[in-house]
Amino acid sequence: MHDPASSGNDFFRCDFCRRGWSEDLPMVEGHKGSLVCSRCLSAAWVVVTAAGGVGGVGGAVAAGDAGAAGAAGAAAGGSACTMCLEHRKGPVWESPLFAGSVICLRCVKQAARALEKDPESGWRRPGAAEGAVGTVGGDGDEEDEDDHL
Repeated sequence: MHDPASSGNDFFRCDFCRRGWSEDLPMVEGHKGSLVCSRCLSAAWVVVTAAGGVGGVGGAVAAGDAGAAGAAGAAAGGSACTMCLEHRKGPVWESPLFAGSVICLRCVKQAARALEKDPESGWRRPGAAEGAVGTVGGDGDEEDEDDHL
């Protein structure tokens, strides 16, 4: 997100935690200036991909799952992905801090590939072996259907 009340690096803020961009906090940009920072991406990765879609606030839920507990269940059924602006089936992660800020599985995977390919970011998928890139789902270069931000 872009914060018009701020200047410099603080102008660029993560849509999921509202932290400002810094050299030690790389971000990936989605549609219309949406941003996810490496910390939120790590949290989303663990919950959405590694944890297999466990529900709850800040957890992953299947889109449209009205039975999921907490704000994540309500947001998943009613909010589009903050990064791609699409309503997608499958697990999403909602920020535990800002209701309605959700990221879909496809965007989590795509943002993970982008940060891993940037050697200056130093980011790796949580649980990835030392030196491994794209350990979940192959080498990280394959695309899911309609896998474009």
